[in-house]
Amino acid sequence: MLRKLLLGLAAVLVPAGMVAKAAEIKKLPQPDKASELMQLIDKRHSSREYSAKPISEQTLSDLLWAAFGINQKGTRTVPTAMNKQNLNVYVVYQNSIWTYDAAANSLIKVSDEEISAYIAKQDFVKNAPVNLIYTGSDKDFSAFHAGAAAQNVYLYAADKGLNTIVRAYIDKDELKDKLHLDRDEFVIMNQVIGYPEG
Repeated sequence: MLRKLLLGLAAVLVPAGMVAKAAEIKKLPQPDKASELMQLIDKRHSSREYSAKPISEQTLSDLLWAAFGINQKGTRTVPTAMNKQNLNVYVVYQNSIWTYDAAANSLIKVSDEEISAYIAKQDFVKNAPVNLIYTGSDKDFSAFHAGAAAQNVYLYAADKGLNTIVRAYIDKDELKDKLHLDRDEFVIMNQVIGYPEG
């Protein structure tokens, strides 16, 4: 009796077309993971385990290029709204803070100030040899730009056997000051990168 009442109530409240559409299912073929890209996507993962093993400058160069470098068409390795390219990548590496200059494929030193207190609020961050800090100035789109950059780093990490994770548990206000950001620029998130433990 209760079942009939509920079915009747559902028939009144939900239009017939919606019920029919909700029941329609199309089974898709299994994803084709034959390509290297699909295999990397399949291996992509977040990790909270890092060794203190250093990352080479070549590896750092490669992962920064993946994040926000300049590709063969002269544009960035990630899309940006209206091609403004208004994302910045800061690097905490070898106890210093740097900003990535993609055009020159160089690091420009910002400071030697110790800022681990503002990014290492979780113990696992303390071992990692590289921390990226993404900043932007576009309230509408900078988070999308940073997300695309971080995903490229995830795929690079999966290819090279590195661990990585994106985090927002950081002191964004203090980091804005320590990175000497312009008034309109803000910290979006942090990405930790390093080798697995063991």
